[in-house]
This record gives sequence, structure tokens and C-alpha cells, in this order.
Amino acid sequence: MPQITIYSTPTCHFCQMAKEFLTEKNIAFTNFNVAEDAAKREEMINLTGQLGVPVIQIGEDIMVGFDREKIAAKLGIEA
Repeated sequence: MPQITIYSTPTCHFCQMAKEFLTEKNIAFTNFNVAEDAAKREEMINLTGQLGVPVIQIGEDIMVGFDREKIAAKLGIEA
């Protein structure tokens, strides 16, 4: 399983949905709250060139936003 990182904010509905989806599937991930962590926010901006969250990194692949089917396909699981 590739390493999964989520850059999120506490008030983002789609961020919460992404984290809940991975938790329901028993998939480990690292979450960074970019509202409080300026260094991780800068890292996220460098990856995507924007401030939109969630940013989900699966291995080398980077997605902006929550797309259940796309995440499932990248992980080889059912959506």
C-alpha cells in the first residue's frame, strides 16, 4: 500500500469525507492540518500551486479535492 498523506483543514467538509472514507476502509494515512501548520501549508502549495483542500497524496500521485472513485482506483479497492 502506498503512503497516503492528506493536507486538510478542520472546517473542510470534503476533507472530513476523505478521512472518513479511508478510515472506513481501514487504510492508514497521515493528516496535516494546514490551517495550523504553516510549514505543511507551504509544502501543500508547492505541490499543487494552490490553497484548495483536501490535497491527497497517494505515493507520487497528487489529487486536489475528494473523489471517492479515483482514490479507490489508485488504491485498488472498492469505492
